[in-house]
Amino acid sequence: MSRIESIFSTLKEQNRKALITYIVCGDPDNLTTLEAMEYMAERGVDIIEIGVPFSDPMAEGPSIQRGHERSLLNSTSLEGILDLVGNFRKKNKEVGIVLMGYMNNFESMGAKEFSLKASNRGVDGIIVVDMPPEESNEFTEQTKEKDIDIIRLIAPTTKKERIREICTSASGFIYYISLKGTTGSEKFNPKDVKKNIRQLNEISSLPVVIGFGLKDRDTVRSVKDLSDGVVIGSALVDILGKNGFGQEFKEKIDELYTALVD
Repeated sequence: MSRIESIFSTLKEQNRKALITYIVCGDPDNLTTLEAMEYMAERGVDIIEIGVPFSDPMAEGPSIQRGHERSLLNSTSLEGILDLVGNFRKKNKEVGIVLMGYMNNFESMGAKEFSLKASNRGVDGIIVVDMPPEESNEFTEQTKEKDIDIIRLIAPTTKKERIREICTSASGFIYYISLKGTTGSEKFNPKDVKKNIRQLNEISSLPVVIGFGLKDRDTVRSVKDLSDGVVIGSALVDILGKNGFGQEFKEKIDELYTALVD
């Protein structure tokens, strides 16, 4: 059983939802990233998604695009990110770590080398935004050998048959995009989300989490009962970019955790 599977199994037993957060590695620097990760782990975050910076992050909204830009100015590399995860694992073996990026990020290292290094450092899963199932056979095989999950994105516009195809090669959990558009978009309809997640649950037995458009207590509470977890990213990236790791970031994590467990 992978660490992500174990996390969701435990949460189900405890009748809790997963709190999943996203930050960009190296934004504004690696020390800040590590401090933020350690705080989130201490305050109840179940899975941390680490953004791998890319020069053309097409699925991201302005907030996360700026985070990628700031990180790239620091020459953040995939190798450096893996080392940072390894440092985090010296203190924490429980929280799930997922790397989220684009095909070029991972292909530059190669499926076999990446999977070996990622496994050794303690990475649990990857989300490759622009890697469809048809083009991911090698990564699927290599990561599966190392108990690294390939987490798939499902959009509101994805057709039912396509969902079936995508779920066939997915593991860990399904990331449901709650609205049309890029990360950080403002509005979504909980009724539409509920209908689409019901359809997902009929197709796949994997846990389903909701992301895009969630940023505070109210948005988390509006959808927390519809899925197995929530993902918050843009709001955290904004805070780290403007003020670094400090009181505002800590208060936001505590706000999100409280919204999910109340």
